[in-house]
Amino acid sequence: MADAAGTGAGNSARTATVDIVVPVYNEERSLPGCIAGLTSFLETVPWRTSVTVADNASTDATLPTARALAVADERLKVVHLDEKGRGRALKKVWLASTADVVVYMDVDLSTDLHALVPLIAPLVADHSDVAIGTRLARQSTVTRGPRREFISRTYNRLLRTVMAVGFSDAQCGFKAMRSDAAQAILPHVEDDNWFFDTEMLILAERAGYRIHEVPVDWVDDPDSRVDILATAREDLRGMWRVGTALMTGKTDVDAMSRPPRTAAGPVHGNPDHHSPGHDSPGHDSPGHGEPATRVDGDQRLGGQLLRFVVIGVLSTLAYALLYPLFRMFMWAQLANFLALLVTAVVNTDLNRMFTFGVTTRNGLDRDRAGGLLVFLLCWAVTSGSLAVLQASVPDASAGTELLILTAANLVGTVLRFILFRAMFSGRRRGRR
Repeated sequence: MADAAGTGAGNSARTATVDIVVPVYNEERSLPGCIAGLTSFLETVPWRTSVTVADNASTDATLPTARALAVADERLKVVHLDEKGRGRALKKVWLASTADVVVYMDVDLSTDLHALVPLIAPLVADHSDVAIGTRLARQSTVTRGPRREFISRTYNRLLRTVMAVGFSDAQCGFKAMRSDAAQAILPHVEDDNWFFDTEMLILAERAGYRIHEVPVDWVDDPDSRVDILATAREDLRGMWRVGTALMTGKTDVDAMSRPPRTAAGPVHGNPDHHSPGHDSPGHDSPGHGEPATRVDGDQRLGGQLLRFVVIGVLSTLAYALLYPLFRMFMWAQLANFLALLVTAVVNTDLNRMFTFGVTTRNGLDRDRAGGLLVFLLCWAVTSGSLAVLQASVPDASAGTELLILTAANLVGTVLRFILFRAMFSGRRRGRR
């Protein structure tokens, strides 16, 4: 909205354009106040800004209200969609935007707008590619009920444990992206509803984009119409879908990888320009040129062990099902070898992606070859145990064989973790 006057590098950076999208559904009463508060605040920011109201098939007077507001302010745009879905609205508007940076915020303005400049500044300065507000940082001040607080923290902890993500708050309605990042990532995001944010961030992180987090002050909207439990179920299904797509290669992370920027510098600005607000008090800011993605919980030994154990338990259960099945048709050693081979292939790929966060296809053949060597070692442990059993107790039952082999398989699992950690250490996609 404002193109504030300035000189030198600061004036150059002010030529950056920012498009703020506000998705709405049946918000005829709250929309005028939201737009008035937002546009008034934007007069203070150091970039050229516009606001787009994305109407998600409202059934009340939201659309005519938005259009009336746009008539009164030429800097306000309105986009109408015939179908509901926050993700659908953001994808349509962000992909069509010609701005340098695209932003999203909730219509209720639950997030204090003073976090807007620290959210956008790292993107304009090319310190980061994606920026998100987080309600879970120590510096954040959050007012909401215990039920919402518990569900939010549980969901984000589950994301960090199962999906090995580094960001802390996937669903805060306060996000921004450089447009070049949006153009590369959004076509691969399948969800059109509430899981859109999470899927976008998972893909961005896997593809090596730098994610910056801004602690926010946030007040829960008591009039929110979000069905928390239904949204949680949808998010769990989304996690399964995205995880499976990444594991099987259906989602090609390399196709959306962040290209190296050696000369692009800040958006429309001087490479040495430090955008206002980037180091605002109370907000964490990355150093110049450093990756802004948080990589703490996903790379710690505890998190790796937990994911590895879960995958190991699933692999052991699969082995326990496959071995008796194969044993019905073949001798014990061959049944053991085939059951181990099938589970080892899946185990290697799952651990490569989820436990150690390596999603690029670069080095995949080498890793699978290393996984084969690990498999052969584990097979030697289990087959040796089986040979000892058969020599000691020639008439041992299939149940006894399974018990001994399962124990040996657990020993092999410990060896697999040690060797996998040595193989994949430091190779997480996007780390420097």
